[in-house]
Amino acid sequence: MNRKYANEEVDVVIVGAGAAGGVLAKELSESGMSVVVLDAGPMWDPQHDFASDELSMQRLGWEETRLVDGRDPLTMGHNNSGRGIGGGTTHFTGVFLRFHDADFRARTLDGVADDWPIGYDDLAPYYDKIEKEIAVSGPKHFPWGNFHGPYLYPERDPLSPNAYVFQKGCEALGIRHVVAPLAILSAPFEDRPPCINRGFCNQGCMPNAKFSTLIVHIPKAMRAGAEVLPNCMVTQVMTDKHGRASGVTFVHEGKEYVQKARLVILSAYVVETPRLLLNSANGRYPSGLANSSGWVGRGFMTHSSHDVYAKFAEEVRLYKGTPVLATTQDFYETMPDAGFVRGYTLHAHGARPLAFVKGIANSQTGLLWGEKLRQTALDYNFYGRVTMVGEVLPHPDNRITLADEKDDLGLPRAKVTFSFGENDRRLIDHAVVKMGQILEAAGGKVEFVVPDTAHLMGGCRMGANPDESVVNSYGQTHDIPNLFICDASIFVTSGAGNPTNTVMALAARTADYIRKQAAQLFSLSEKPIHV
Repeated sequence: MNRKYANEEVDVVIVGAGAAGGVLAKELSESGMSVVVLDAGPMWDPQHDFASDELSMQRLGWEETRLVDGRDPLTMGHNNSGRGIGGGTTHFTGVFLRFHDADFRARTLDGVADDWPIGYDDLAPYYDKIEKEIAVSGPKHFPWGNFHGPYLYPERDPLSPNAYVFQKGCEALGIRHVVAPLAILSAPFEDRPPCINRGFCNQGCMPNAKFSTLIVHIPKAMRAGAEVLPNCMVTQVMTDKHGRASGVTFVHEGKEYVQKARLVILSAYVVETPRLLLNSANGRYPSGLANSSGWVGRGFMTHSSHDVYAKFAEEVRLYKGTPVLATTQDFYETMPDAGFVRGYTLHAHGARPLAFVKGIANSQTGLLWGEKLRQTALDYNFYGRVTMVGEVLPHPDNRITLADEKDDLGLPRAKVTFSFGENDRRLIDHAVVKMGQILEAAGGKVEFVVPDTAHLMGGCRMGANPDESVVNSYGQTHDIPNLFICDASIFVTSGAGNPTNTVMALAARTADYIRKQAAQLFSLSEKPIHV
């Protein structure tokens, strides 16, 4: 393997080239640091590797085996993590929402979970920066939360038929709605074309109208000098005689390599980051790196994401257009007398035929198969769908651990344990009723409610108290000052909206901190630490 920094100690090695890793790579390399980025998956070429094929593009998700258990075992794969340069941004819907101030204060406002050590105002300038550099499109006025627009680029037009159905139902019920803010271009930007509503956002956007770090941040990082190495699975974080991080080991095409670094940043996402920390245990850190609190892997969350399908007399054609083009956050924050705390977002959410069939075959009404499934699938064009993004409260017993079973590299596989809490279930029930009301107010008849989840968060949460958290508000681990974590694993709560914008804003904030503190951080490398 030809290497730029094969025998050198670089300033920064970043594990993972997804939403956070891409931002960090760009920001730190453009500031003059020597940067190496390692990713377990390939370097995609959208024009050659992406296809308008729902089945084959499942490969954009992390398909390695993970073991699942708990009362509500999660389905792991395409809808919750990516693999390859760009990570999950290559196949997300592009919905680009900010968290609300209330998301950072769950303990203060509702007496549940914990407050973040930062507030909305700490992230606001970084939300601004990220949205500007990828030209987010959205409405002139966004009614909810702290940011009310306007967005840099105008909202999308025309919308999909499913979005118009959603709008009709909301208006009949007096529910506010807007065109969703999207990391998808509504006009040309930086040699990229505007979206033409092909509708294959979840399968990789071949024309590059949808943002991903693969086509935006990673190329800029490489032009600034970063070395980006695909198909390199990091196996351990190394520590030196002082107990500080000294680099990583990784495997490429069956051969093991070492990359020494003055700072190590893990941006490997919610399952792989705790897995790597736990698998890097050594004599000095027998419980895994950065785990003196015992919180590595704990407090892991997903979003509840039930789908409701209704059948209409007229064709809707769920495959048409960008999947999410209309949304409401009227139920985002705690509602008096609702019987639960926190809230949810509702999206008009398109579905391609395979996703439709897989969903209705396992709906809450029971298994659907054989001739009845075939006949229902033939009516695909007549169904509309609404999806929720519901906040799930953290619980220490929902966690990522190492299984006894090993993968092909001899590494322990990740075990993902998850159970919904009672508040989570009441919130889901409320949202399912509301979704059905919207579809029926638009003229449909609800036929299927499909349980689902999406977005992973937590597992290495941030906090001011080292006894109850893994990192500080900048992603710097409490135990090892030159080891950072920067991805959705540092979330304290899940919020009730799509998390990618917050992941990237946090990454921009961490990069800013590292830049400003670089001299001090690098000078620490010769000092012993005590854990």
